[in-house]
Amino acid sequence: MKKFNHCIVRKPCKAVCDGITSAPELGKPDYELALKQHATYIEALKKCGVDVLVLEADERYPDSCFVEDPAIVTKNCAIITNPGAASRNGEKAEIVDAIKKFYKDEDIEHIVAPGTLEGGDVMMVGDHFYVGRSARTNEEGIKQLTAILEKHGMTCSEVPLEKVLHLKTGVNYLENNNMLVAGEFVTKPDFAKYNKVEIPESESYAANCIWMNGTVIVPEGYPAVLAAVKGLGYDTMTVDTSEFRKIDGGLSCLSLRF
Repeated sequence: MKKFNHCIVRKPCKAVCDGITSAPELGKPDYELALKQHATYIEALKKCGVDVLVLEADERYPDSCFVEDPAIVTKNCAIITNPGAASRNGEKAEIVDAIKKFYKDEDIEHIVAPGTLEGGDVMMVGDHFYVGRSARTNEEGIKQLTAILEKHGMTCSEVPLEKVLHLKTGVNYLENNNMLVAGEFVTKPDFAKYNKVEIPESESYAANCIWMNGTVIVPEGYPAVLAAVKGLGYDTMTVDTSEFRKIDGGLSCLSLRF
């Protein structure tokens, strides 16, 4: 069983209210409330036994609190991605210094144009990585990722996405062969061998939970998902991410965990 020792997060900037959204009907995030929720999230991570590197807010990039997208961190290497959203592409340069605190230069790889890749499309299951082919992650990006992972002794397979923004919007691995699945992922053959816990459509947002050293952090306000995770035998914590949901973000998006 792997153990996480480190997390990297970035404080939300005031421009977070202008982040990319597919759900404008939820309204714009409340900046002060987003800051409070982010601080609570950091405390939850620390309770799971990791140190947390907190990067300062970057006003140039409204979505920059979602540090999961510009980098992928593995036990053998880190990969600086090439985000497919134009307004987020510059974030990749701003995460490098933080990554260099934990990885040697020769173990830091890069996805380069015309390849695009965002970390929200990448799900780690042991030494295998599932990568979603999405509006933000293209065939060339997946090809480069596969080659990089193979070079470092890991494997990769592509999962075509039909509806969701990112792979981990609808499927998340909780270790011990357990996987939360919602929407299109319920029937995908890619995940047939796992113990799949189906999330009801009304709580599909909460499919994005994170496993942290034996504890599963669940978004606050989703009782069916919380009960399902508890039913698998995990210790649980809940964190309110309502303001990040308004800009298509969830628990996994807000940290790099390694």
